[in-house]
Amino acid sequence: MNDTMNSSRSSTDQGLWLIIVALAAWVIPGAGHFLIKERKRAVIIFVTVTALFLSGLYIGSIGIVNHVTSKPWFIGQILCSPAVGVLSQKVQAGYTDDNGNRMEYNCYGRPSDIGQIYTGVAGLLNLLCVLSAVYMAYCGRGQLIGHEEGQEGQENA
Repeated sequence: MNDTMNSSRSSTDQGLWLIIVALAAWVIPGAGHFLIKERKRAVIIFVTVTALFLSGLYIGSIGIVNHVTSKPWFIGQILCSPAVGVLSQKVQAGYTDDNGNRMEYNCYGRPSDIGQIYTGVAGLLNLLCVLSAVYMAYCGRGQLIGHEEGQEGQENA
């Protein structure tokens, strides 16, 4: 009976670990891989997803992240990070000009379309990276929490 309790507890711990890895990977691109000790891969994912998203913002302006007028693209964009939701709220709120008038962040034309594509693809790429991190954690990477990569090699020698 004691073995049954231990096995269910370890599966609960494993499930919690997978949820933590998934949430970390969604909040900060590459953080899930960082947690499972895939440091180089984490840096590559962070730089790639962030650069792609910021390129989309540069091309199309901040106005492309809008949860009201471009909902299908926003679904892809929010997969990049929950910070995109905060950015969308800022876009909806608009800004005030020098005269105190409320202005909207407008974006039109081809740059808007290209920017939405870039940011949407960045979110979908991050979704693939989240799934990769969760699968790698499920397969057993990152089980030795607290051990550094150099220490593992010294223990085996």
